[in-house]
Amino acid sequence: MARKTNYSFEKRQKELAKKKKKEEKRLRKQGKPDEEEENES
Repeated sequence: MARKTNYSFEKRQKELAKKKKKEEKRLRKQGKPDEEEENES
């Protein structure tokens, strides 16, 4: 059971990370790329 839970947790984390990246990309395309890049650099 521990393995299954761990697997689903990892899968969820990966999916969340993917969604986050997609969202960031979309926001960057839509609006203010300058602000975003300044914060990251």
